[in-house]
Amino acid sequence: MFCTEFFLTSLVVVLIPGTGVIYTVSTGLFLGWRSSIAAALGCTCGIIPHLLSCILGLSAILHMSAVAFQFLKYAGVVYLFYLAWSMWCETITIDFDKSVQKKGTWQIANRGFLINILNPKLSIFFLAFLPQFISQNTGTPAFNQLIILSGMFMGMTLIIFVLYGIAAHSVRAHIVSSSKRVLWMQRSFATVFASLGVKLAMSE
Repeated sequence: MFCTEFFLTSLVVVLIPGTGVIYTVSTGLFLGWRSSIAAALGCTCGIIPHLLSCILGLSAILHMSAVAFQFLKYAGVVYLFYLAWSMWCETITIDFDKSVQKKGTWQIANRGFLINILNPKLSIFFLAFLPQFISQNTGTPAFNQLIILSGMFMGMTLIIFVLYGIAAHSVRAHIVSSSKRVLWMQRSFATVFASLGVKLAMSE
């Protein structure tokens, strides 16, 4: 059931910077490694509903329902714009110590969860991705194979996101030492989130 192709394909998918990676990295930079782990956990948990919908066949319904897809897509667009706006506004009075106190672990994880759960393309991706690695010759029921492969994908996502966050934290001191760098980084991430929102809105 486990195959090199699944591992390598999953690795590439997880490594490619998306909204989850950007959020985890920005959290590691501005709030520290503990917060970045919370962000990684939240983003990983945000994958669960999409995987469940794939396993239970509900993503096929979402794929066929243009209205449902469009609604979820634009909800994601609005949330990305909200993230961009809130991050841009935080540059006005940013204080790292106070930011850590104001943003609890649950709040950080919940924001990561919403980022991924409001991404409709994850459902369609898993609908097309996972079934290709299901084998009829292993003697293991397809449902069990989907569960195991999904667990592997989520485990890989969590590990890589945590590493991204820790790597971001490692250069945090360099960023914090300059208020201009802080301002530039905050607005850069805000712009990235806004750009991702525009890209999602314009996608088919």
